[in-house]
Amino acid sequence: MSKTRVRLWAVVGGLLLAGCSHKPAVKVDNSDHPYRIGREDVLDIAVWRDGDLSRTLPVRPDGYISMPMTGDVMAAGKTPTELGEEIKERLKPYVQEPRVTVILREVNSSRVFVTGEVAHPGAYPLRGRVSLIQAIALAGGFTDFANSDGIVVIRNDGQGGQIPVRYSDLVSPKDTQELFLRPGDTIVVP
Repeated sequence: MSKTRVRLWAVVGGLLLAGCSHKPAVKVDNSDHPYRIGREDVLDIAVWRDGDLSRTLPVRPDGYISMPMTGDVMAAGKTPTELGEEIKERLKPYVQEPRVTVILREVNSSRVFVTGEVAHPGAYPLRGRVSLIQAIALAGGFTDFANSDGIVVIRNDGQGGQIPVRYSDLVSPKDTQELFLRPGDTIVVP
C-alpha cells in the first residue's frame, strides 16, 4: 500500500472514532415547578358564600371551563391560584368581593409517553417525581433490539427540545444527574 492510502485510512479511522466519542451530558433543569392545570383535569371551584357558583368542573379538551357569569375561562396552562384570580376578576361586576378557591380534584392530564424499542410502548400517568429509569421500567424495559445509549427525551415546554440520554450513564456508579420527567415528555428508545 502506498503512503497516501495509509494516511487516508488513518484519517478515515480517526474520523470514525471521533464520531463514536461520548457527547457531553446535557444540563437538565430538575427543579420543581408549580402544577399547571391540564386538559381533562377535574377542578373544584369554590366561591365563598355562593353555593350556586361553586361547582366541580372538568377541563374540556380545548382547555376551557364554563361557569355561570364568567362564561368560558381558559384553565389549561394556569396554576390553580392564577385561575382563581382570573375567575375572581370576572365575577367582580356581579359578586361583591368574591373569594374564589380552585382545588385540583383529579389529575388526568399528567402523562408521559414511551415509544420505540420497549416492551410496552404507550402513555403512562405521571404521579409525583418520576425518573427516566422509572418510566422505562413502567414500559417493561428494553427489547432485545433497543439502542439504550441513543435514548431521546422530547420536551415540548418551549425550552427543552430534545434531550439525548445514554442509559449507561444513568446507571453508572459515577456521579451522574438523574433526569426527572415532566408532563407531556416523550421518551424515544431507538
